[in-house]
Amino acid sequence: MPDTLNPAPAVTADTLAAFSDAFNRHDAHALMEFMTDDCVFDAAGGNEVYGTRYVGKDAVRAAFEAVFKAFPDARWGHGRHFVTGDRGVSEWVFSGTHTQGFRIEAEGCDLFEFRDGLIAVKRAFRKDRPQQPA
Repeated sequence: MPDTLNPAPAVTADTLAAFSDAFNRHDAHALMEFMTDDCVFDAAGGNEVYGTRYVGKDAVRAAFEAVFKAFPDARWGHGRHFVTGDRGVSEWVFSGTHTQGFRIEAEGCDLFEFRDGLIAVKRAFRKDRPQQPA
């Protein structure tokens, strides 16, 4: 039951900007501070209609850390964020060089659902561009 005397702070565009900053620092532990214990992350790629789904802080943290390992210079730039009610959007340009030697630069966005002042669901979408040599 929600605490009406001490409601959770609302997620704002500034919250999403801070979340994005943690991505650019490759700080998976800070990212988890923004997310619910039962959070869901739907990655941009995967075999399912929703991509690859990770559930819970441990699985989501591991997925984020795998991206940082695969793309040591990963960056989500040109961020634009907005929130309406219990939903939000972040737009960005992902750029990074994979450890296998190819480079990606593509527009993308995250669709968010919030609960109790935290991110409960993050769904990532990214343009599918041909890989470029590094």
